Order: sequence, then structure tokens, then C-alpha cells
Amino acid sequence: MRYWHGVVLIMSLALGQPATETVAIAALPDPAESVPAEDYPFYDLAVEEKFLTSQTKLVVIERMTATHLHPDEPQVPTLAWFAERDHFDGRLPQELIRDFVVKNQRPSRLDRRFGFGVRYRFVSGEGGTDAETSLPVIPAAWSVEHEEGAPNIIDHLAFSRVGLTLRADQALLYIANLRPDGTGAGFLLWFVRRQKVWALHDTEVLWVARPDQNPSGRR
Repeated sequence: MRYWHGVVLIMSLALGQPATETVAIAALPDPAESVPAEDYPFYDLAVEEKFLTSQTKLVVIERMTATHLHPDEPQVPTLAWFAERDHFDGRLPQELIRDFVVKNQRPSRLDRRFGFGVRYRFVSGEGGTDAETSLPVIPAAWSVEHEEGAPNIIDHLAFSRVGLTLRADQALLYIANLRPDGTGAGFLLWFVRRQKVWALHDTEVLWVARPDQNPSGRR
């Protein structure tokens, strides 16, 4: 350890910087890794199926992926967490849950790879925003539930990493809609691939936040 401090001191003198500053720079955490390209088709499908309407003009997206699945439970997901709650009536393959848990132990950075067809803007947890990204191609089909009176801005969505089975024929995604007025909901989305086409198989509502209420679980 004494040898290491000597090396740091020598390097700091050579660079004309105080040793304390050099140590502080060395102690900075590694930057978050980017979400791989294969996750984005699931994000696009989730947005198209669950949130987009013909009224939608802009989607606000949390820049870093979510690592906890309930506002009142800040810990990262675990196998025990899934076993206790028995989501989807216990039908999720264990290998799918395991891959989801492993991938969501730390946040990853989302990039400009979304393709759901309307403009989107990133927002950080501290409230900072990035420039919008325009995508001119509008999807041919989307969910139009509750179309009347639908807001033209979806503000905002948070995504997890996507878990996959070993055969890559099933996928699991968490997505939360965190609205500025304190309302919102969190969902687990279960996708299944049939004949090389991915489709949303089932949805589980994990929590719902209503005005003047704390988020509550819901089946």
C-alpha cells in the first residue's frame, strides 16, 4: 500500500497535479454501459401497444434504465422477490426471471435507438433534458384505447433491461409511466416469439399511483 501511494505521488508530481486530485480521479465510478441494440424492439413494441395513440406528439423517456420495480421498494430485483409475488400466476420460466434479474442489477444508459415513430426526449433523474429526436415514420398499427381525450405528450416512461430465455423465444420487460402529477403505474410485460414474430403475450400491473395516494400493488 505504501508503494502504491508513492507511485501516485510520483505520477501526480509528473503531471503537475496534487496527489489528492489524482486519487479522486482514480476513484470515479465506471460509466454506465449502453443498452444493447437488441432491447430496443421490445421498447418500441411496448410503447406502441400500451401508450401511443394517434394524438401522441412526444414521448419523454428516463435516460437510465430502472433497477427497481416499485416506488416503495428501492432494492434491485432478486429471484426471491419474484418467488414471493408469483407474477403471471407462476407461469414465467425461471431462466427468463434469472436473466431479467441479472441484467437489472445496475442501471444502463439508453441511446437514440427508439423507432416507435414519434419524437422523443430523454430526461435524467435530476430533471435535465436532452434534445428531441424526430422519427418521421409513423407505425401502421398501435393501441387506440382511451383515444378520446388522450394527452399528446407521454411524460414520462422508464424502462428496465430486457430479460430473455436461452432460446430467445420469450422476453420480460418492466416499464413505468411516471407522470408529473404524481400518478402513474408500473407494468411487467411478457413477450413471446412465434414464427419469428414477437408479440405481447401478457401484462401484469405491479403498482398504481393515484392522486393523493401512495403507489399500491394491484393484480
